[in-house]
Amino acid sequence: MSKDREFLWRRLHSLLGVIPVGLFLVFHLSLNFTAVGGEEAYNDATGVMELVPHSLLLLMEWVIIYIPLMFHAFYGVFIAFTATPNTGRFSTYRNWMFSLQRFTGVFLVIFVAWHIFQTRIQKALGADVDFNMMEEIVSNPFMLGFYIVGILSATFHLTNGLWAFLVSWGITQSPQSQKIATYVTNILFVILSVVGVAAILAFVV
Repeated sequence: MSKDREFLWRRLHSLLGVIPVGLFLVFHLSLNFTAVGGEEAYNDATGVMELVPHSLLLLMEWVIIYIPLMFHAFYGVFIAFTATPNTGRFSTYRNWMFSLQRFTGVFLVIFVAWHIFQTRIQKALGADVDFNMMEEIVSNPFMLGFYIVGILSATFHLTNGLWAFLVSWGITQSPQSQKIATYVTNILFVILSVVGVAAILAFVV
């Protein structure tokens, strides 16, 4: 029973990493990318969320984002510290991707927690989450570097996790289909990374 339960927990962890957490990341990066168009474009895009009633928005955030994210993060940390990477014995591409997936997962727990503190918690305390807030955050070179590493970690973790999701859910079973999935997810990683890094650099003046 314990192995069956672990199998189900891992399946749920994998699913939540793609839906809804992964989809939210794509949405979040796309929304932030509006900063490339300038302060007004970004504030107009993010201001749309203010039209949603606060209680409904809070409910949506917890159900769609925070609860799935916390489960994925905490169970992911458990997996990271109980998994046994074999890069020392078999230095294959996939083994290294396995290790990087665990490393970026642990780092993202720290990064996401800090990002939420700097934005959502500050908003709850009365601050305005707008272009000026992000501009002030990344005016510190250390924070800019921290955010860039966080964005790249997030895009890698999502796209590499998507590859693992396709395998574990039996969608890509043959070596050929897994090879194609590798190319597709790598291209997706590049696209999302460019969008994310361009967005954060748009706040640098």
